Amino acid sequence: MPRVLFASSEQNADILYASKFLAPDPFFYILHLGRKYLIVGDLEIDRARKEARVDCVVSSSELALELKRRKRTFCSSSSEEAKILILFLKRHGISQVEVPAAFPLFMAESLRGACISVQWIPDPFWPQRERKSPREIRCLRLSLGIAQAAMERAFEVLRNTRINKHKVLYWGGAPLTSERLRAEIETCIVRAGGTIPHSSIVAGGYQATEPHATGSGPLFANQLTIIDIFPRHATSGYFGDLTRTVVRGHASNVQRHLWKVCLQGQRRILSQIRPGVLGSSILHSIRAFFAKNGYPTKMQGGKWSGFFHGAGHGLGLEVHEHPRFTGDQFLPNQVLTVEPGIYIPGLGGVRHEDVIQITHRGNRPLTRLPRPKSFYSR
Repeated sequence: MPRVLFASSEQNADILYASKFLAPDPFFYILHLGRKYLIVGDLEIDRARKEARVDCVVSSSELALELKRRKRTFCSSSSEEAKILILFLKRHGISQVEVPAAFPLFMAESLRGACISVQWIPDPFWPQRERKSPREIRCLRLSLGIAQAAMERAFEVLRNTRINKHKVLYWGGAPLTSERLRAEIETCIVRAGGTIPHSSIVAGGYQATEPHATGSGPLFANQLTIIDIFPRHATSGYFGDLTRTVVRGHASNVQRHLWKVCLQGQRRILSQIRPGVLGSSILHSIRAFFAKNGYPTKMQGGKWSGFFHGAGHGLGLEVHEHPRFTGDQFLPNQVLTVEPGIYIPGLGGVRHEDVIQITHRGNRPLTRLPRPKSFYSR
């Protein structure tokens, strides 16, 4: 059955995957009888004809002129975009289409009003997105290289801080805040060829007990600080994702134990990932491992404590995508983050994150970055 998408490829991974064309404004993608079509506006048509991996790029303004000449209205309540799509579909003899779950409702209703059957497909719309091609692996390596460069910049800044009498980190003559360190990270991302769709995480102390808190205010010595960086490559649209947890100053024995157990947990996960294994079985085993080592998952003082963060997720044109650590079996050439996190109210949080590609026999790392625990005063 023909498939139709309507979205901005900067915002929608399915249409970017299908077209290989990165654009800020919505456009149509149609797959019909093995041929791929784009319908785009005049602003993007020349670039689309050069960059898009499709068979035919059609001008939306030419279709709009044809509508006026024919005085075809189809459905009086339809938008201009819907009328253009309906004209294209009828020109090609298409009376039924498949669309993704996120397809605009107004567009679907317009198609039905023009006697075109619409069937929505639950995610994943393109199941083949889960298994990465050699080209996609190269794109992911570039994005991960950007993340690694930005993390190294964060380490450089932390190494060059001084600690005042109140245990506040100072850098460049002023307190080093989450915001300042994040600015250094994100400047590095842009210089390396990345973009920043989502703010990087620099969360220290109690803020690090909330897994997705971006962090704010001064950073302090002797506290666990989670740094999570997930840039998008400006050209390909593929994401990187990398997390390290560090202490500037001296880590206590309790902090060191938490850091070590979390790392051991990550290594246990890595040792289990291979084709045919259920993600859910790994998730259950790692939760039991953390509980056995003193970090059960429970409510503590009205907050979750322990391992309530996921074990990881797929990575590609979305920073969080299939596969997940669920009841599905892992397959060769899937790409996963492996990022267990343990969060203890009153102490802080630790998360280690690296990215792997599943091979036919196991997995191999796509990230290679040293894992400092502490940055000591010189």
